[in-house]
Amino acid sequence: MQVSVENTGAIGRRMTVSLSPDAFEKAFTARLKRMSKQVKLPGFRPGKVPLKVVEAQYGSQLIQEVTGELIQTSFQEAIGKEGLRPAGGPKIDPKNIERGKDLEYVAEFDIYPEVNKQDLSGETLEIPVCEIQDDDIKETLKTMQKQRMLWQPVEREAKNDDQVTIDFDGKIDGKAFDGGQASAVPLVLGSGAMIPGFEEGLLKVKAGEQKDVTLTFPKDYQASHLAGKKAVFSVKVQQVAEGQLPELSEDFAKQFGVESGSLDELRQGIKDNLNREATVRIRNITRDRVLEALLAANDFELPQGMIVEEMQQIRTGRARQRQEQGMPEVADENEGELNDAARRRVTLGLIIGEIINQKNLKPGSSKVRQRVEELASGYENPPALIAWYYEKPERLREIESLVLEEAVVDAVLATATVKNSIIAFKELVAVNAGKS
Repeated sequence: MQVSVENTGAIGRRMTVSLSPDAFEKAFTARLKRMSKQVKLPGFRPGKVPLKVVEAQYGSQLIQEVTGELIQTSFQEAIGKEGLRPAGGPKIDPKNIERGKDLEYVAEFDIYPEVNKQDLSGETLEIPVCEIQDDDIKETLKTMQKQRMLWQPVEREAKNDDQVTIDFDGKIDGKAFDGGQASAVPLVLGSGAMIPGFEEGLLKVKAGEQKDVTLTFPKDYQASHLAGKKAVFSVKVQQVAEGQLPELSEDFAKQFGVESGSLDELRQGIKDNLNREATVRIRNITRDRVLEALLAANDFELPQGMIVEEMQQIRTGRARQRQEQGMPEVADENEGELNDAARRRVTLGLIIGEIINQKNLKPGSSKVRQRVEELASGYENPPALIAWYYEKPERLREIESLVLEEAVVDAVLATATVKNSIIAFKELVAVNAGKS
């Protein structure tokens, strides 16, 4: 076998492979003999058909099959010999498949690019540090009180933060539409629960009043048949009520699972939960900043086949998500946005994969267990969820991937200069983490 390789770009390769006539004939004869034992032809006993007869009947088919097999096996041998790592399948162009002559073909493909930088030496990363304060606990308690708000009917006009109980009947061009009617709906004004204009239209109403609210559905409304259309809602106000926060009492604590009714125990539970949330958010922010720094430090050409494949996976994933959420299909995706998203994913995948290979990183079983227990801690029955994950190996794969990515982040972060910055919990919540 003779092999020659030429570069067609930074990662593009054109490889010419030539096999001797003897190699082809040897493979052809072996294939012919196997077929002769299986083929059935009139006038011959099974397995006793002469080779010449089989060749005359199936010769063209055998040539194609043998050519395909030789190209496949010789291609693998050739890339191994040349030390090449194709990124995706090659484009094969057979140049000669005539018996008695060299079998020659040209394979064009991209190879995996070289990852220029696998660490962040010389880089400074700012990583947040957050300590839960008493005010954070008080703020959370206030939110919990609002969740258990007591509503007292009033005779005055409704204002923001009041709860109105309403019946409504919506119409477009005088005709009712699906989802436009409901009865005895509790609505807190100013909560943003309804489309823009609806809650504002109910300010200053009183119990027993009826009012028409005219508004236009947003152009990007999830129900496409309503998007951008003008609607009139006929609203009957059953009740206007103002909220009263419940007292912080033993009964209040019990409503949130503290069997002893101890407010101190409730506060400690809140602090533990906030600490867990802060840990997760800081982990996500750290991951994002490390990956962004790696992206900025690396600039290499990407295999086009990998980009195309990733774009299709993104399309499929988005379509599945829309279907699960009952949202309408999108006829035309933004190709530019899809391409950018795919390029980002492919680049990160190549960088992370190279770091994993170079450092021989693996998802340790103890780390995986720790992450599963961490995820389960937020559920009502943690042991049941942990058992569910461990029932089948495939359920752990996503967790193992997360743990492996964290190992990459930790390894890379260790090579950078880390500058810790104190951040309040409220500010931490506002940080847009989890993009990567």
